[in-house]
Amino acid sequence: MKIKMLQLATASLVAIALPASAQTAKPAYGDWGYNSAAMDQSVKPGDDFFAYVNGTWFNKAEIAADRTFVGIDSVLNDQIDKDVRDIIQAAAKDPAQYGALGQQIGDFYASWMDEAGIEARGLAPAKPYLARIDAVQNRHQLVDLFGSIGYASPVGVGIFPDPKIPSRYAVGAGQSGLGMGRDYYLLQGAKYDAFRAAYHNYIAKMLTLAGEADANAKADRILALETNLAKLHWTPEQSRDVKANYNPMTRAQLAKYAPEVEWDRFLTKQRLGSTKVVIVGQKTAVRATGKLIASEPLSTWKDYLTFHFLSDHAQFLPKAFDDTRFGFYGKTLADVPTQRDRWKRGVDLVNGGLGEAVGQIYVQRHYPPEADRQVNELVGDVLAALKDKIEHNSWMDAPTRKAALEKLASFDPRLGHPKKYIDYSSLVVKRDDLFGNAMRSEQFDYDLQLKRYPKPVDRGLWEMLPQTNNAYYDPSKNQITFPAAILQPPYFDPNADPASNYGSIGATIGHEIGHGFDDQGRLFDPIGRLRDWWTPASSKAYTTRSSALVKQYDAYEPIPGVHIKGQLTLGENLGDLGGLEVAYSAYRRYVAKHGEPPVIDGLTGDQRFFIAYGYSWETKQREGALRSQLLTNEHSPAKYRVNGVVRNMDAWYKAFNVQPGDKMYLPPEQRVHIWG
Repeated sequence: MKIKMLQLATASLVAIALPASAQTAKPAYGDWGYNSAAMDQSVKPGDDFFAYVNGTWFNKAEIAADRTFVGIDSVLNDQIDKDVRDIIQAAAKDPAQYGALGQQIGDFYASWMDEAGIEARGLAPAKPYLARIDAVQNRHQLVDLFGSIGYASPVGVGIFPDPKIPSRYAVGAGQSGLGMGRDYYLLQGAKYDAFRAAYHNYIAKMLTLAGEADANAKADRILALETNLAKLHWTPEQSRDVKANYNPMTRAQLAKYAPEVEWDRFLTKQRLGSTKVVIVGQKTAVRATGKLIASEPLSTWKDYLTFHFLSDHAQFLPKAFDDTRFGFYGKTLADVPTQRDRWKRGVDLVNGGLGEAVGQIYVQRHYPPEADRQVNELVGDVLAALKDKIEHNSWMDAPTRKAALEKLASFDPRLGHPKKYIDYSSLVVKRDDLFGNAMRSEQFDYDLQLKRYPKPVDRGLWEMLPQTNNAYYDPSKNQITFPAAILQPPYFDPNADPASNYGSIGATIGHEIGHGFDDQGRLFDPIGRLRDWWTPASSKAYTTRSSALVKQYDAYEPIPGVHIKGQLTLGENLGDLGGLEVAYSAYRRYVAKHGEPPVIDGLTGDQRFFIAYGYSWETKQREGALRSQLLTNEHSPAKYRVNGVVRNMDAWYKAFNVQPGDKMYLPPEQRVHIWG
């Protein structure tokens, strides 16, 4: 996944032919697909390539008061929001035009926009749920709530394809239950002391709004409980280790390993009572969490549940609750001064509750049929380039190369939208019941998972909506998926120079395909099984390269005292580097067919290719959002997804005559080559 930011639209690219009405004689951006006004020519490309490509724009750009970032991605996000708003508002005004779907979409949105009704109802819609917490008298009943929809739990449970038998669904359990990222509880220093103090105040204020007595004392205990929980949690780096997180246990083994969780009761409450095996992730954390469930006072756990229920559902309650939540998570943690316009948040809400219903209409309006043909062609170019790379790389031995080619041949690209959409007909949506709509939507989503378990895995399901500016790779199915919304400028432009499209779209397609061979994706075989198909020699050669990349990224310090976590971001960094290597090879294949391109704006085709890549990451971010990304997210910040990648590519050095003494220069023996 190629996540750009924390408000986070991701770009993974595919080619699309725009409708005739959208076709222009010139590219949407600049003369060849790049707005040259963004460039800062006072910066040497070899000193800071991101600044060279985007520096003038970066120095002038202002982040909107309601956003965590501004950049080329936010332009597309804004357009998608407007397109979806048109659909939703039309449904709210005249539901009949879309039939039953229109009623659900329109009424969900109307219930969100009914601010007067929300204020009038006050806390009343939540009181039955809070009363269930008040009624808890023992730990058995506490576990019942941990297993109930809508309530927080220090142990999370989900349904997903079994990593070792990917044709069937499995039940998994792992660490959960924190209100902030793990490191916010544990890191030392005045900055993190301030975050913890603000979180304490947030807890106390939320409880006070709900009429809870002794809110400050309860906040003390809740923060202490969550701090103890954070100490038990695995780090983000450990949590992305797929092998370490694959620990199947029978019900008898679970009962012995972490008896305090009361697994029979916990799973039965989740309607998973017949489950015989649970795959445990963060194994030691789950065991220690069980002991914490038993040792912490019952009253503290009840206060914890009350606070988290209010916090998790604050946006569906009166404005005071909603504003309080934004004040902490938006202003304090992410540095965002202003709440987003209500209609924009309404678009997010309806997408979250009825996303594929909206997506059906979005596809009809904004995804031309010709897109499938062009996208397949471009994906085919990148796959062919990677096939050539695998066949000719110097570090992979013959048995591993053969298996890698088998995996590449089995890739399943999915474009635009699902073939079969989710049926929302059983979801009850009422125009005057926002809170009820939200709770019923939560229940509907969980029921949808239960309907699939324990049936065979449905390979036609999508994890993203057609109207999502994003893309992803699923190792358990060996699928790459490109939703309709990303299939447009700025990432692909039929009027742009091919170098621009290969540097932007091509690199992102390469990135998603490359996830099949990153440090975790490479552990899955052609049919999606978690299986070691690498010879020891090839595995060692790969690890040597990836370890060198970890060290490079560990050295980057975007905020003083806060470095990129090279191991946490390794998979995405490998995707970026391998993706650009493959995209460049695909571009050179194109040039071989069509001839060396002309110089445009004083730039060669190779220079335009790399500039287009840097331009696709044109981003400026708030410090709070950046800090959160560095502590918790597997994606490196945008600047380092440019500079950290190109400095490893020999072709970049040649294109811009980068020499020893330039700040980004790496000696050839220190450059990391995944595919060469």
